[in-house]
Amino acid sequence: MDESTAEPFVNREDSTSGVLSAGSASKRRLKEKLSNSKLKEKIQNGANSRSETGFSLQDRLLTKLLQQVIPSENIEDVLDLPPDKRSSKYIGRPGFSIPLMSTNFRRFNSRIGIVFVFQTRLIRLLTWRNPTHTISLLSICTFVCLNPYLLALLPLAAALIFVMVPAYLVRHPPPPPTRSHNIYSLNGPPLAPPRTIKPAPEMSKDFFRNMRDLQNSMDDFSTLHDTVLKVITPLTNFSNEALSSTVFIFLFVTTCTLFIAPHLLPWRLMALLFCWTSITLGHPSVRGFILHNRESHLRPHERRAQSLLDSWIARDIILDAPPESREVEIFELQKRRGGRNGEWESWIFSHSPFDPLSPQRIAGERPKGTRFFEDVCAPRGWEWGDKKWILDLGSREWVEERMVQGVEVELEGERWVTDLVADDESNSKTTKAI
Repeated sequence: MDESTAEPFVNREDSTSGVLSAGSASKRRLKEKLSNSKLKEKIQNGANSRSETGFSLQDRLLTKLLQQVIPSENIEDVLDLPPDKRSSKYIGRPGFSIPLMSTNFRRFNSRIGIVFVFQTRLIRLLTWRNPTHTISLLSICTFVCLNPYLLALLPLAAALIFVMVPAYLVRHPPPPPTRSHNIYSLNGPPLAPPRTIKPAPEMSKDFFRNMRDLQNSMDDFSTLHDTVLKVITPLTNFSNEALSSTVFIFLFVTTCTLFIAPHLLPWRLMALLFCWTSITLGHPSVRGFILHNRESHLRPHERRAQSLLDSWIARDIILDAPPESREVEIFELQKRRGGRNGEWESWIFSHSPFDPLSPQRIAGERPKGTRFFEDVCAPRGWEWGDKKWILDLGSREWVEERMVQGVEVELEGERWVTDLVADDESNSKTTKAI
């Protein structure tokens, strides 16, 4: 009785996939095809066969094709980017490879059965398939909620009940009811070999059962992911700033409350109500009652609560006022060279008119500004609201407001303001844009 029996963990409660549930002709055809290509033999040989013969020809061809498509150089080296610490060359992990991905998937699928067994049993427990088991779960939850120190007992009790006791019963099976109890003695030597856990053989029914459960789990995760994003994203991404601001206020107030006075809340009672409510809602009768009366009883309350929330948001949530806008004036300065008959040439764009009596002009300094109009920047902390500039034709008004002396103003055209200075080099004219 020293030899051990190996058995994989697989969820066998539902039917397998269509490949395995087909007729005998389909099974023979599948087996014949696999035997002709020797794929089944290679997969069942496992790691020893792969170490001797290497990967299949199809994997090698696909790897060669990917090597031609994917650049051999790292993108960090090509673009001279800072190194990414998540890269495989910094953490010693292999890069992407189709043969390695295929091997790891087969290994993973052979060993994932225990997760699906736990998932199936948990669903059966929460959906009241066996009411006595669910009531037992409610009793355990009640004890744990009323006495949280029992949480340290749960892992030990689970190891005893679900690991040690079943392993002992495998080696010391109980006597069958049709035979005499004197043949089987619980105090004697073991009557059966110990049970060990092995991966599900590839191309077996258990292997395809794991693939079926893995496929369904991926679909469930994708559906849950999209549903959660559909509900949470509008509340938190500030697409509706009033609603997201309300959520932020509630979270902030709740955080401050729990930080200051968590000891005043009845945590045990709250945990007990949460557990009982969650498990009770899984009962088929309760679910049917809620779905049947949702439109007639729950929908009106939902609409009333939504209207109250919307009215509170519209009344109390005040967003930031529109940004302040200011008007900016830019003066275009031109110089004339070659005497009174010379041509005017563009000189500089400045924030001041550079009139003859200005301090900079008297000191002989150059006006501050830029040569090109496109280089005019907004003041620090501001940005341009509109790129369209308007030529100010009211030159006489701003000349009189600034009390500019020694200039003449055009009454037609672009309304240039020209110096009345005899020196040709310092002769200039100004116009303003706003």
